[in-house]
Amino acid sequence: MAEATAHNVGPPGIEIAYERFGDPDAPAVLLITGAGAQLINWPEGFCQALVGRGVQVIRFDNRDAGRSTHLHDAPVPDFAAALSGDLSSASYTLADLAADSVGLLDALGLTGVHLVGSSMGGMIAQMIAIEHAERVRSLTSMMSTTGEPGMGEADFSLFAALGPPPQDREDFIEWQVRALRLAASPGFAFDATAAAERAGQVFDRGYDVLGMQRQGLAVVATGDRTERLRGVRVPTLVVHGAADPVCDISGGRATAGAVPNADLWIVEGMGHNLPHELWPQLAARIAEHVHHAETVTA
Repeated sequence: MAEATAHNVGPPGIEIAYERFGDPDAPAVLLITGAGAQLINWPEGFCQALVGRGVQVIRFDNRDAGRSTHLHDAPVPDFAAALSGDLSSASYTLADLAADSVGLLDALGLTGVHLVGSSMGGMIAQMIAIEHAERVRSLTSMMSTTGEPGMGEADFSLFAALGPPPQDREDFIEWQVRALRLAASPGFAFDATAAAERAGQVFDRGYDVLGMQRQGLAVVATGDRTERLRGVRVPTLVVHGAADPVCDISGGRATAGAVPNADLWIVEGMGHNLPHELWPQLAARIAEHVHHAETVTA
């Protein structure tokens, strides 16, 4: 279906932009994006690959991204203060973003779904599984971590020369392509043309630097989820690239170690993106996980 907007979503009554693909009677998979990412960062081809394996797919913009509600009147995030223990500039936590996701499920009339979260989206998916377990049929946490200090850290030295995102559209596209190339999978081809096209769409749909920072600060404000993840009882798949420079592989191992009976899949040559060559393999593995969970929970 075409992009739509759900109104009065979750406790804050915000708007959430979303798209839905596939048979509405098929098992529902909710794709949750990372910090600063938009629903289009789940490529449509990847979504269709999942649909072709017998599931329906919902992708959406988190608050402060794309065409969902942006909190323009919120405090400016102060990461230095937050890292020193002062969280007063945090506008929300991952629990709030999880509640937004559940609010979208309410708006769509979905009682139980399969969660697939990437990067910060994996953290949000974890929080949904922790705090809204009755709504979750399975969990797939990709390129993510538990919040435990020292786990899943980024190699910030790779991105030091990028500088802030430009305000001009063409400059922004060039900047984002450079950033995406740095985060990409060294074992697979980087499609600069597709990256540039998507960067233009990201700019046009509403790129929000402070919104991305507010999302990032939500991660800091939430802290370590390790002990709470030990209580997750849904079938869980953890996917992590062996060459991820944004979220070190230790984050995936920590996640799989925290969730009982989680299945860890380390993908050689994969970084912090979804290379086109991996779409069939990723879609097949996730769909297999979903269908297995359907039989387990039936």
